[in-house]
Amino acid sequence: MRISLLFCFLLVLFLGCKETPKQLEVIRNEEDKTQVFQSILDSVYNENKNAVGLLVHIESPKHGISWSGASGFSDKNKSKLEPNHPFLIASNTKTYVSAAILRLVEQSKLDLNQAIDTLIFDKTNALLRNDGYGTDQIKVVNLLNHTSGIHDYAVTDDYMKMLGENPSHRFTRDEQIELATTFGEPLGEPGEVFSYADVNYLLLTEIIEGVTQKPFYTSIRELINYEKLGLGETWFSTLEDYPKNTLPLAYQYSTSEGLDSYVLDHSADLYGGGGIAATSRDLAVFCQSLFNHKIFDKSSTLDLIYTKANPKQPMEGEYYLGLAPIEVNGVKGFGHNGYWGTVVSYFPDLDVSIAVAVLERDQRGMRQSLNEAIVEALKRYNKTQ
Repeated sequence: MRISLLFCFLLVLFLGCKETPKQLEVIRNEEDKTQVFQSILDSVYNENKNAVGLLVHIESPKHGISWSGASGFSDKNKSKLEPNHPFLIASNTKTYVSAAILRLVEQSKLDLNQAIDTLIFDKTNALLRNDGYGTDQIKVVNLLNHTSGIHDYAVTDDYMKMLGENPSHRFTRDEQIELATTFGEPLGEPGEVFSYADVNYLLLTEIIEGVTQKPFYTSIRELINYEKLGLGETWFSTLEDYPKNTLPLAYQYSTSEGLDSYVLDHSADLYGGGGIAATSRDLAVFCQSLFNHKIFDKSSTLDLIYTKANPKQPMEGEYYLGLAPIEVNGVKGFGHNGYWGTVVSYFPDLDVSIAVAVLERDQRGMRQSLNEAIVEALKRYNKTQ
């Protein structure tokens, strides 16, 4: 989906959030946690109810915090929004794909510096080479940190026009990869330029399938080990079975671009660039598990995820392997955001993961307002421990 190269959570200009008296008090017990966090959530929502609904989960086992909250509605018809409503996490999916690739590296089934020409499907390799891409020079790491030089389809006006004119169209991954070759020319040699592109992650899911000989969504589930982590409400929408006893997906909107997640076929953003649906709880637990060494067998594998994009041409901001740095009120963290107004971040100094979903993408700036207020509350909480 269309995304600015500067992620919203990297911007210095944060939206303000009014604090209630309760937010200034110390978090002493479970009741206080609920009151403080819900007060923050309601305060931000009341500042702009055009957001439709807000979902938040705060996960920090070390501090005994595992809290989900909701404010607003699950759709524009004003149905009640519950804390455990799942939603499309969009480009947050890239961190899951990166983790799965790194698990294959850890298992010595893949190398980050391996050229992709023998890893992607023959049909895809021929398509890219015919369009001028040296697939024998593009490495796995170039796909992960968006320095492959491959022009994306998802950021183009042509693609957005296709979605607007025929939102029910069922895309295939092959079709979207081909669109990348028809909507634009190569951007440069591998490692020359940073350009955020969903197509890189579509190629990564091809690689996962080639290595594991299983559908990529099955392999990602197994490599990350959803069951062990308790991610019972995490799945690739329309590709995997809807989890039992899970609420319907919350509606997500991009009013300015005329998109509605219930009208738009999920294949528009499904094959690795996006695609996962989850609750805010599952999204935060995945993030917390990743940075607390519950996914990789070796700590050195997690170190690889911080491999920074370092293109020859200067780039705005920083990007690692399916991950970007964030700073909120002086507290540094790591995370990713997604087209539909989602974001998840881990803050090492606080040992906490915060997942946020704003159901109206046009109001996605509220993600930063929530992160800012929650981080301040947690900083005060940490001082009492």
